[in-house]
Amino acid sequence: MTLSMEQIEQFKRDGYVYPIKALDRDEAGVLRGQLEAREAEQGGQLEPGQRSKSHLLFKWLDDLIRDHRILDPVAQLIGPDILCWNTIFWIKDIGSESFVSWHQDTRYWGLSSDQVVTAWLALSPASIESGCMRVMPGTHRGEVLHHEDRYDQANMLTRGQEITEGVDDKQAVYMPLQVGEMSIHNYRLAHASGPNRAADRRIGISMHFMPTDTQQIVGSWDSAALVCGTDVHGNFTPTPIPAADFDSKAVAFHARAAAAVRDVLYVDAAVNTQKL
Repeated sequence: MTLSMEQIEQFKRDGYVYPIKALDRDEAGVLRGQLEAREAEQGGQLEPGQRSKSHLLFKWLDDLIRDHRILDPVAQLIGPDILCWNTIFWIKDIGSESFVSWHQDTRYWGLSSDQVVTAWLALSPASIESGCMRVMPGTHRGEVLHHEDRYDQANMLTRGQEITEGVDDKQAVYMPLQVGEMSIHNYRLAHASGPNRAADRRIGISMHFMPTDTQQIVGSWDSAALVCGTDVHGNFTPTPIPAADFDSKAVAFHARAAAAVRDVLYVDAAVNTQKL
């Protein structure tokens, strides 16, 4: 599961690479089944707080962020010493109007490095019709674009944050993925996605990886999982490895870790909508 030199150069130039084969379809289907079984136990959906730092709640997701098929291409882009800062479920049900506005994650995450990347894995087809991610090539270079908080209820982002100038939908590149495929993009890259008009749910997992020398420069405390190599910097409290889904010790840690992420995301916000 390695990237070619052409893919690496394209990532450096444009800020993204896709599709990358990570899991086979059956394996991804098993993970979808485990997620949906938990949803069924809870009335059909995850609780908002369960969408973020989710590897602390789902043992299979903690295993996934340590899987070489995910990490090998990430290591080619950011080096061998890797922390996983966060994991988030992105679920759009059939007919959902949920969307993600144009934004750059670096504007809100409080992380010092410009080498943070997101690996986005499809557990169901992520097509243009179902609202796959689209990106604005090259926007990972230069100044962060101006954002405004708009608090649209259908916007899956915490604050409804949206870039107000500097992007052009006509220049956007769509990144459709088959089940088990993933994309990787630099978190400085402007990206967005539309509503789900397909006949199946659109289920994805974003895994956010960073070099171990990264620091949290907004929040007073933060956590991350060491998933590859060594960490000689110690800038983040190590997350526990859950023994099973909803392991009691990991659940207790999750409460603090997810709250810390929310605090960072809502710094200077006029409204706290608690979407994560």
